[in-house]
Amino acid sequence: QAQLVESGGGLVQAGGSLRLSCVGSGRTFSTYAMGWFRQAPGKSREFVARITGSGGATYYADSVKGRFTISRDTAGNTVYLQLNSLKPEDTAVYYCAAARPNYRGSYVFPIGYDNWGQGTQVTVSS
Repeated sequence: QAQLVESGGGLVQAGGSLRLSCVGSGRTFSTYAMGWFRQAPGKSREFVARITGSGGATYYADSVKGRFTISRDTAGNTVYLQLNSLKPEDTAVYYCAAARPNYRGSYVFPIGYDNWGQGTQVTVSS
């Protein structure tokens, strides 16, 4: 059974850093684009970052560009999200997911992904 498990969240002060990990199992995720999303209380899930299967291209939401970095290991089944210069508005549950290969819509929509992990909480204090 394909599964993604996120870890690395926690409580950090504004300006601090965290590194999130997303480990895949039960399926070869290395050939799939992967995405990170986040969801704050009372808000809808929003796109954060995406990386292609080869790792050659990355995409970011404007709100995190220049502060967050998505990457994946050489085996391809682990995806990372480095969070720097954190702000209180970055507080949310962060999820990773695998892109659906046959989806032709915009990559910023959650419907374009499956195999969602359980999420990891990131809390940034001011």
